[in-house]
Amino acid sequence: MKVSIIIPVYYNEENLRPLYADLKEKFISKIDYEYEIVMVNDGSKDKSYEVMQALAAEDPNLKIFSLARNFGSHAACLCGLANSTGDCAVIKAADLQEPTELILEMVDSWKAGNNVVLACRKDREESKSQKGFANLYYWMVRKAALPQMPKNGFDVYLLDRKVINVIDSLDEKNSAITGQILWSGFRTGIVYYVRKAREIGTSKWTLKKKIRLVSDTLFSFSTLPIRLLEIVGFITFVAGIIWAIVVLIAKLGGNISADGFTTLFIFQLLSFGVLMLSMGILGEYLWRTFDASRKRPPYIVEDGQDADERK
Repeated sequence: MKVSIIIPVYYNEENLRPLYADLKEKFISKIDYEYEIVMVNDGSKDKSYEVMQALAAEDPNLKIFSLARNFGSHAACLCGLANSTGDCAVIKAADLQEPTELILEMVDSWKAGNNVVLACRKDREESKSQKGFANLYYWMVRKAALPQMPKNGFDVYLLDRKVINVIDSLDEKNSAITGQILWSGFRTGIVYYVRKAREIGTSKWTLKKKIRLVSDTLFSFSTLPIRLLEIVGFITFVAGIIWAIVVLIAKLGGNISADGFTTLFIFQLLSFGVLMLSMGILGEYLWRTFDASRKRPPYIVEDGQDADERK
């Protein structure tokens, strides 16, 4: 039996040695089976990859990869999963906000027969704004796309080898790997924990990336945007017919005057707004279709080596 630990790294040079020490103390020292650690540098411009190289020189069970640029957490996780060799793999963040002991609980749940094990948050030791965005995002996902999404979401999870093969075969861009896991429908177990406040470094989880995550999740796993477009289009069409009948009756009755310019202008303005909104939503779908048709890889490995190459 072999367990792979996948760690996407993005500007985490200060976290990596404490993280590795924590893994040795709370996971590696407590197991009697094989393990490997796969660290993927997601285009960090600090010294993260240098620290990864130093750690890899100390531990033959540590694989390292560095992507050519910042492709995003989704691509970094895919790279780690594709290059893992364990019977199961655990995705773990590098910021030390999740207790490492969770891995042992997740492996026990996997041994009990679950193909997927989610580490779900009971609470978060974070600011109200961070909690508020997270709660809003997961509420939207449950209502509009994936009703099986846990209430407080998850970032840490374990996947059986058969699930890894399915995720790898999907080859989807502009998607969320957490959504793909829930969509796949494998037997799932859950363990709970309290997410700690970050003590080392600062988060690179910007507002732009949060908005991108919401967009990718909704457009990849939900028909809500296109259904909203259909509803708005239907309402606009009905309103247009009613307005046309009213104007025709008024015209036939000799009641039309130039005083209706303001009403006409407002109506045209609202119609233009609806048209532009509709074009924006359609543009999202068309862009994703175009992007997928180019068949670009979800990530590019710039440099890396595994244990066999270092011997």
